[in-house]
Amino acid sequence: VQLQASGGGLVQPGGSLKLSCTASGLTFSSYSMGWFRQAPGKEREFVAFITWGAGSTYYADSVKGRSTISRDNAKNTVYLQMNNLKPEDTAVYSCAVKHTTVLPPRPRDYDYWGQGTLVTVSS
Repeated sequence: VQLQASGGGLVQPGGSLKLSCTASGLTFSSYSMGWFRQAPGKEREFVAFITWGAGSTYYADSVKGRSTISRDNAKNTVYLQMNNLKPEDTAVYSCAVKHTTVLPPRPRDYDYWGQGTLVTVSS
């Protein structure tokens, strides 16, 4: 199983980015997916989660209202659209999958993790 995150980069405060996480080696439509981030010197934190059927989404309070998680099962890809980015959003963003769960699991309960993509919000 491989999860490949992409779409990070340098963006000015108030800008937008759309992150992607493409999976291979699994039946993508049977897996719920989460986004996490880790800033330098800080612990990893939950960002967003979408169920395997895309029926439910969950967001951290820190990104709620500014971010949208979605998925395209035909492309084996989950997206995280982030708007009105702030310097405190600077972090490495990673994706993870958990088989057919309907509630966001604890980080240690995810089945697979991907490499991260760096998002830097700075003027």
